[in-house]
Amino acid sequence: MPTLRALECFVAVVEAGSITAGATALHLSQPALSHQLASLETEIGTALLERLPRGVRPTPTGRAVLADAKASLESANRVVQTGKALADGTEGRLRIACAESMTVPILAPTLRTWTRKYPDIRLDLTEFTSADAMAEAISSGDADIAIGPASARFLGEVVEIATEDIVAVVPAGLDLMDHTEVAWVDLAGRPIVHYHHDNGLRLWIDAVASSHDVHLTAVTRTRHATTAAQLAHAGLGIALVPETALPPRFGGVTKPLRPRLQRTVVAMLGSPSDVLVQRFVRDVRGK
Repeated sequence: MPTLRALECFVAVVEAGSITAGATALHLSQPALSHQLASLETEIGTALLERLPRGVRPTPTGRAVLADAKASLESANRVVQTGKALADGTEGRLRIACAESMTVPILAPTLRTWTRKYPDIRLDLTEFTSADAMAEAISSGDADIAIGPASARFLGEVVEIATEDIVAVVPAGLDLMDHTEVAWVDLAGRPIVHYHHDNGLRLWIDAVASSHDVHLTAVTRTRHATTAAQLAHAGLGIALVPETALPPRFGGVTKPLRPRLQRTVVAMLGSPSDVLVQRFVRDVRGK
């Protein structure tokens, strides 16, 4: 297979009209350039240049392969330029997984900045209701970075982004409205707007309640924390909701839990050394 250097020499000589001028254009000695041309002609099996008293011109075969030779050099140059742009972080594609309740409050400011600042970087966003599902997306190569709660199943690099409280959304008229906090024991026997098994909050909240000797009675289940907050506000029952999942200008009543319940928001990284991944995490953290 001909080398790019041999093709470059061939094209340079044709465009310059002589071996001497071609060697000068490429900053090569004439013997070195002639060796590259001979190698290319041997590879193809016929002469590509006709030597004239004053310079050279391509043979019929030379004219036939000239366009492809130029195209090969242009393609190689694009490979280098694209690689440099990706290495510099000015172009590329970033596949982001995010917990559905965190897309707007945590990711939206960074996404807005990136779409304006880096128009040549494609951002693909997929929302999830489970940290384990996001971990799987990272591990299988379907996402480059995941923003949300930590997953015990993810064994790669994890960066802490922030922490958030889980609060109780209390329906209007309930006696708990007068409490400054809601103790776990206050939830026993009351209707709870709980989560579908697809949502990782379900198992976690049930485990915390069990540690306080409380069994939660689900009156309905939903896959989305924002919906849980709205259903609680509508009077269906009490919902335990991450603060990031509360709708903007939420009109419902929220109470902190006693003892306080928090979860850590992390970034799970599929390619920790990638320039885009590093920059995105830094911007999400505000550092």
